[in-house]
Amino acid sequence: MAESKLRELSTDFAVKIIKLCETIRGHYSLVNQLERSATSIGANIREANYAHGKSDFIAKLQISLKECYETEYWLELFVKSDIVSRDIAADLYNQCGTIRRMLIASINTAKQNNEK
Repeated sequence: MAESKLRELSTDFAVKIIKLCETIRGHYSLVNQLERSATSIGANIREANYAHGKSDFIAKLQISLKECYETEYWLELFVKSDIVSRDIAADLYNQCGTIRRMLIASINTAKQNNEK
Protein backbone atom coordinates (compact mmCIF):
# COMPACT_ATOMS: atom_id res chain seq x y z
CA MET A 1 0.00 0.00 0.00
CA ALA A 2 2.75 2.47 0.93
CA GLU A 3 4.61 1.63 -2.28
CA SER A 4 1.65 2.62 -4.47
CA LYS A 5 1.19 5.83 -2.45
CA LEU A 6 4.86 6.63 -2.95
CA ARG A 7 4.57 5.98 -6.70
CA GLU A 8 1.49 8.20 -6.90
CA LEU A 9 3.06 11.05 -4.90
CA SER A 10 6.29 10.96 -6.90
CA THR A 11 4.41 11.02 -10.21
CA ASP A 12 2.19 13.92 -9.12
CA PHE A 13 5.27 15.77 -7.87
CA ALA A 14 7.09 15.25 -11.18
CA VAL A 15 4.09 16.59 -13.11
CA LYS A 16 4.00 19.73 -10.95
CA ILE A 17 7.72 20.29 -11.46
CA ILE A 18 7.34 19.87 -15.24
CA LYS A 19 4.52 22.41 -15.26
CA LEU A 20 6.59 24.82 -13.16
CA CYS A 21 9.56 24.43 -15.50
CA GLU A 22 7.36 25.29 -18.48
CA THR A 23 6.74 28.71 -16.91
CA ILE A 24 10.41 29.56 -16.41
CA ARG A 25 12.07 31.48 -19.22
CA GLY A 26 15.78 31.23 -19.73
CA HIS A 27 18.06 29.37 -17.33
CA TYR A 28 17.75 26.28 -19.52
CA SER A 29 20.56 24.34 -17.85
CA LEU A 30 19.12 24.92 -14.37
CA VAL A 31 15.58 24.05 -15.47
CA ASN A 32 16.95 20.89 -17.06
CA GLN A 33 18.66 19.89 -13.79
CA LEU A 34 15.47 20.46 -11.80
CA GLU A 35 13.37 18.47 -14.26
CA ARG A 36 15.86 15.63 -14.40
CA SER A 37 16.23 15.23 -10.65
CA ALA A 38 12.50 15.57 -9.92
CA THR A 39 11.44 13.06 -12.55
CA SER A 40 14.21 10.66 -11.56
CA ILE A 41 12.67 10.25 -8.10
CA GLY A 42 9.62 8.45 -9.45
CA ALA A 43 11.54 6.62 -12.16
CA ASN A 44 13.83 5.01 -9.60
CA ILE A 45 10.90 4.15 -7.32
CA ARG A 46 9.31 2.33 -10.26
CA GLU A 47 12.59 0.59 -11.07
CA ALA A 48 12.78 -0.61 -7.46
CA ASN A 49 9.60 -2.61 -8.03
CA TYR A 50 11.49 -4.74 -10.55
CA ALA A 51 14.70 -5.03 -8.56
CA HIS A 52 16.90 -8.12 -8.73
CA GLY A 53 16.66 -8.71 -5.00
CA LYS A 54 16.55 -6.75 -1.75
CA SER A 55 19.95 -5.10 -2.20
CA ASP A 56 18.99 -3.79 -5.64
CA PHE A 57 15.59 -2.66 -4.28
CA ILE A 58 17.31 -0.70 -1.49
CA ALA A 59 19.86 0.77 -3.93
CA LYS A 60 17.10 2.08 -6.23
CA LEU A 61 15.26 3.69 -3.31
CA GLN A 62 18.52 5.26 -2.14
CA ILE A 63 19.02 6.76 -5.60
CA SER A 64 15.49 8.17 -5.38
CA LEU A 65 16.35 9.66 -1.99
CA LYS A 66 19.50 11.29 -3.39
CA GLU A 67 17.45 12.73 -6.27
CA CYS A 68 14.97 14.06 -3.72
CA TYR A 69 17.74 15.94 -1.92
CA GLU A 70 19.05 17.25 -5.24
CA THR A 71 15.58 18.46 -6.22
CA GLU A 72 15.30 20.34 -2.93
CA TYR A 73 18.63 22.01 -3.71
CA TRP A 74 17.48 23.16 -7.16
CA LEU A 75 14.21 24.49 -5.74
CA GLU A 76 16.15 26.39 -3.08
CA LEU A 77 18.48 27.82 -5.72
CA PHE A 78 15.53 28.96 -7.85
CA VAL A 79 13.93 30.67 -4.85
CA LYS A 80 17.14 32.35 -3.68
CA SER A 81 17.78 33.55 -7.25
CA ASP A 82 14.25 35.05 -7.43
CA ILE A 83 13.42 32.84 -10.40
CA VAL A 84 10.58 31.11 -8.52
CA SER A 85 8.60 32.72 -5.72
CA ARG A 86 8.82 31.26 -2.24
CA ASP A 87 5.03 30.81 -2.24
CA ILE A 88 5.08 28.65 -5.36
CA ALA A 89 8.05 26.64 -4.09
CA ALA A 90 6.56 26.06 -0.61
CA ASP A 91 4.07 23.43 -1.77
CA LEU A 92 6.75 21.70 -3.82
CA TYR A 93 9.15 21.69 -0.83
CA ASN A 94 6.42 20.09 1.28
CA GLN A 95 5.65 17.43 -1.30
CA CYS A 96 9.32 16.65 -1.79
CA GLY A 97 9.74 16.42 1.99
CA THR A 98 6.84 13.98 2.24
CA ILE A 99 8.34 11.80 -0.47
CA ARG A 100 11.77 12.01 1.21
CA ARG A 101 10.37 10.88 4.58
CA MET A 102 8.49 8.00 2.95
CA LEU A 103 11.63 6.92 1.11
CA ILE A 104 13.68 6.99 4.32
CA ALA A 105 11.06 4.88 6.09
CA SER A 106 10.89 2.43 3.16
CA ILE A 107 14.67 2.12 3.00
CA ASN A 108 14.92 1.53 6.76
CA THR A 109 12.18 -1.10 6.65
CA ALA A 110 13.76 -2.86 3.68
CA LYS A 111 17.15 -2.88 5.42
CA GLN A 112 15.62 -4.33 8.59
CA ASN A 113 13.80 -7.00 6.60
CA ASN A 114 16.98 -7.78 4.68
CA GLU A 115 18.84 -8.47 7.94
CA LYS A 116 16.30 -11.10 9.01
